[in-house]
Amino acid sequence: MRAPAFSVAALLSLLALVPACSKDESAAPPGPSQQPAAQAGLPDRDPALARKLVAEGGVLIDVRTPEEYTERHLDKATNIPVGELETRLSEVEKLTGGDKTKPIVVHCAAGPRAARAKKILLGAGYTQVTNLGGINDWDAK
Repeated sequence: MRAPAFSVAALLSLLALVPACSKDESAAPPGPSQQPAAQAGLPDRDPALARKLVAEGGVLIDVRTPEEYTERHLDKATNIPVGELETRLSEVEKLTGGDKTKPIVVHCAAGPRAARAKKILLGAGYTQVTNLGGINDWDAK
């Protein structure tokens, strides 16, 4: 039995349309290599850089809980728990004097909360943010 010519022609027509249905790459969000430099912030987990930035007037934010902060904190650190950061951005604005390019060093106990804080701060327009990692990283070489 011979396949109808219409079926083959219809199938070929459909196959010709497949590229037209593909995702428009020009509308895709930029990949990591295409991200603007401001969105990347500063390098992370660099204790020497963090100490230098704070020594030169950068802002140090401890994003741990108030209980963790009370137990131990770094000199010059301001405690703004990561869960409250988005609602307390006005405090960050005061700490930076309204300068969104002023360096900000964030840290927590081990690094993950500080990574979230960095993302929030970058999203709020701060461009010079680094994640120190954990509080114990401050004294690392």
